Amino acid sequence: MSECSHNCENCSSNCSGHEIHPEFTAGNAGVKNVIGIVSGKGGVGKSLVTSLLASEMRKKNYNVSILDADITGPSIPEIFGVHEKIFSDGILINPLQTRTGIKIISMNLCLPEENAPVVWRGPVIAGAVKQFWEEVDWGETDYMFIDMPPGTGDVPLTVFQSLPVKGIIIVTTPQELVSMIVSKAVKMAELMNIPVLGLVENMSYFECPECKTKHYIFGSSHADETGIKIISRLPFNSKFAELCDAGKIEDFDAGNMLNEILQEIIKLS
Repeated sequence: MSECSHNCENCSSNCSGHEIHPEFTAGNAGVKNVIGIVSGKGGVGKSLVTSLLASEMRKKNYNVSILDADITGPSIPEIFGVHEKIFSDGILINPLQTRTGIKIISMNLCLPEENAPVVWRGPVIAGAVKQFWEEVDWGETDYMFIDMPPGTGDVPLTVFQSLPVKGIIIVTTPQELVSMIVSKAVKMAELMNIPVLGLVENMSYFECPECKTKHYIFGSSHADETGIKIISRLPFNSKFAELCDAGKIEDFDAGNMLNEILQEIIKLS
């Protein structure tokens, strides 16, 4: 039997590969699990959660990648301290790698200057996300995390329709307003038949370093009102900002904080 080329178009073999997602290409045929990180609004820590999850899965010796789908507000390269520019071998785009070996692709790695704005309309932005999926050499990837922009616009729709997303993780904060907006993202996922793996409540509380008392700065949590399983509550932690600013988020040990959600991700395989 000849080796499978992952190209089913002209293949007569009746193997399981014929069930492969129509958007799989030579570059992404090795991607096994795609997980979307979603938020109803900006500023809730979606990119932080994406980075922590990717870092922890890499520490477990999985092959991990991040597709930064937040085209107009990319932050993944900065969080990981990656500032080089991506290049193509003439066929596929080569992603860059973080210090621990996480493959990343982001619009900021394409721009001549990192602070250059991306002034594009929705369809063009969505097209760029699709190009990142189809034209990047992702190699063997056990888990790909998609850092999506907030809301339910063009990019989430493109990701849900064009990528084989196995599930999404929703990031929120305790305020009642945010939980109302979360419900919109949940309903969109339901319409697209995308499973919701759970909810991460960021900035859930602040723990006093002296007396260890927990202070709920945003008030009581409203995450329970969403009806989604809460799989992690992350505290206010100045170390997050410090390491993100320094491009060293991989140095943070978030295993205990994210253990339950990591187990949910591993179950996808």
